Amino acid sequence: MIQFALAVSLSTLAAGIGVALSLRMLPTVRLQLAGLALLAVGLPLAAVILGGLVMFHMHDDVKILAVAAASASTALVAALLLGGHIARRIRGLEAAAEELSAGELKARAPMTGPSELAHVGEAFNTMASNIEALFDARRQLVAWASHDLRTPVASIQAMLEALEDGLATTDEYLPALREQTQTLATLIDDLFELARIDASALTLELRETQLPQLVSTCMSGLEAEARARHVHLESRIEDALPEVRCAPEHVQRVLFNLVTNALRHTPSDGSVIVRARRRARELEVSVEDTGVGLTQEAQQRMFERFWRDDASRTRASGGAGLGLAIARGFVEAQGGRIWAENRPEGGARFAFTLPIAERQPLVA
Repeated sequence: MIQFALAVSLSTLAAGIGVALSLRMLPTVRLQLAGLALLAVGLPLAAVILGGLVMFHMHDDVKILAVAAASASTALVAALLLGGHIARRIRGLEAAAEELSAGELKARAPMTGPSELAHVGEAFNTMASNIEALFDARRQLVAWASHDLRTPVASIQAMLEALEDGLATTDEYLPALREQTQTLATLIDDLFELARIDASALTLELRETQLPQLVSTCMSGLEAEARARHVHLESRIEDALPEVRCAPEHVQRVLFNLVTNALRHTPSDGSVIVRARRRARELEVSVEDTGVGLTQEAQQRMFERFWRDDASRTRASGGAGLGLAIARGFVEAQGGRIWAENRPEGGARFAFTLPIAERQPLVA
């Protein structure tokens, strides 16, 4: 009897492994779950029937077999119902994926059912939202770039036509043509920098640098503009700051963008202060102004390309809305962070961080 029991056990194990491997070949999850349910019920039932036939010699085994068959049938029905429920949830995910692949960016997957499927649905919806935001940003980029390129091009075309018709002299329009051409060149350079940032093709040579020197150079270059706007410009830097690991020319461009932005939105007799201080293993640089401050939406979207806050940061104040987006790309490429917030005393505060040098070469 023991030998028979061992033989039945080994045979059942071998059959179970063989059928389980075969189930992997089924084309759908629904069929695999149904096959698994049949396997889970069929093998034990077969073993019980075989044991009953041998042990009871076909006499009183009928009741035992009936009970075993009823139990197995109940388990089979429950397994099939559960498998169908799971398969329907998976079908919902499949349908959402098909809609998204067909271009329906609003498609979202159900987030119900077992925790694993709910988590997959949540991850899918997050991915779909990011894709939708990416497509919206692309549409906005094309729209704003077309608008900002069209304006100087139309101005240049009008001036050239006036020159051709003899309505103006070269001396009259040459400065304006040069200015509009420079506007076009700046915008194209900015778009090129953004393209490199988005493609992760931005290569920066990082080296140990004294941050106060970079701040001083930037301040010297903007003192004339500050005086012309009647804005007080100063720097407040902590003593004995350690060196930072950065690309100096790109940090200067970030500082230039932030300080220029602050000067444009600070009224006459206001002030702009550049601060630098140590924060653990990084240095924090901030540009504070006494302007009108930032709206809640501006604090969240200030570093988006082409975005302008009509209430405080308008197109008329200058710029195409790319400087802050480029600044964010430069800072993050150097391992730092950048953000915008309102000052408790009033006005806006832009800040970014740079990692402190660790005395080892690094190229990003």
